[in-house]
Amino acid sequence: MTKLRVGVLFGGRSGEHDVSLLSAASVLQAIDQKKYEVVPIGITKEGRWVTAAHAERLLKGHAAEAHEGRRLRAGDPDTTSSAAVLAKGEGVVIPPMPGANHSALMPFETHSAELHAAQNPIDVDIIFPVLHGTFGEDGTIQGLLELADIAYVGAGVLGSAAGMDKDVMKRLFRDAGLPIVKHVTVLRGAWREEPKKVRRQIESALKYPVFVKPANLGSSVGISKVHDGSELAAAMDEAARFDRKLVIEEGVGGGKYKAREIECSVLGNDQPIASVAGEVVPIKEFYDYNAKYLDEGSELIIPAKLPKAKHKEMQRLAIAAFQAVDCSGLGRVDFLMDPRSKKLYVNEINTIPGFTSISMYPKLWAATGIPYPELIDRLIQFGLERHREKKQNQYSR
Repeated sequence: MTKLRVGVLFGGRSGEHDVSLLSAASVLQAIDQKKYEVVPIGITKEGRWVTAAHAERLLKGHAAEAHEGRRLRAGDPDTTSSAAVLAKGEGVVIPPMPGANHSALMPFETHSAELHAAQNPIDVDIIFPVLHGTFGEDGTIQGLLELADIAYVGAGVLGSAAGMDKDVMKRLFRDAGLPIVKHVTVLRGAWREEPKKVRRQIESALKYPVFVKPANLGSSVGISKVHDGSELAAAMDEAARFDRKLVIEEGVGGGKYKAREIECSVLGNDQPIASVAGEVVPIKEFYDYNAKYLDEGSELIIPAKLPKAKHKEMQRLAIAAFQAVDCSGLGRVDFLMDPRSKKLYVNEINTIPGFTSISMYPKLWAATGIPYPELIDRLIQFGLERHREKKQNQYSR
């Protein structure tokens, strides 16, 4: 039986590059090698695409060697059988580094006569992207794969883009009737040009403490908790480093009470299912980047200690949030619970959540009865299903 060829795409130019390497290493270790032929495809922090031994070097934290515009062939000393980005021994061009204009991807330079009339310069059956954050989770890589007509795991262009932009996401949640926290969205330009006016706008709409976030980023990068007006400017400047749009949210529970942070995983396409919920008890005031990946002491409680009715409500809201942004494949929905009123708020959805074996998304499914290797298998099948469904579309009259 011919193995399905799965390209695991990782790295990238986002601030979550290192998190992506951890996720990819876990996927490559856990995927069923008897069932799938695995193709490691890495993107360096500079935007250079690398394969085979160089992708493995990237996973181990070593710099990849330059391959700008170079064509790799089967049998080259720097390729391996697992690379399989090569179509039946023929060549493939690895996209070079982005130019001075910082474009995310330079055009492929292909020689069609040498690619067995191929439409896909990367010869795989499906791509499993574990590119967290900008250029990977925001619809950009999904758009490239759509143009190339390559099946891939996870949300499409719209779902990815909407799930990445916290402002647009909250608008869709609100229109779907989901409970969300009070928030204000401002542009970086407005903050830099008229900081006093923006501060008045924020303080007239929200009460401290507030959380200041870049609209388009993940892993809590650029997020600050602001206890009072004296901390606002520094938090706004920090978030403005990462995005042109800033989202300021009112803290749940007020200053004296810390909101409970609870998460729920969703799996599927048109008929998604939700996992058991899990609670994060961060070592710090909130679950920031250091608490997630660097500092020890944060606690994950799976399943979360919730009444049965509240647990079911969370699962229902998680599926509704997943559908509100037109997500598919996978998503982790994060909630905030008021410790006094017990009211739930849908905070955000992550369309490519952390995917190490100890990340919340797979741990929640393991607790629900789907172990990590089986979860990878199901996600691949959902990606193929979505691609087959899209093939039914007619694009011309």
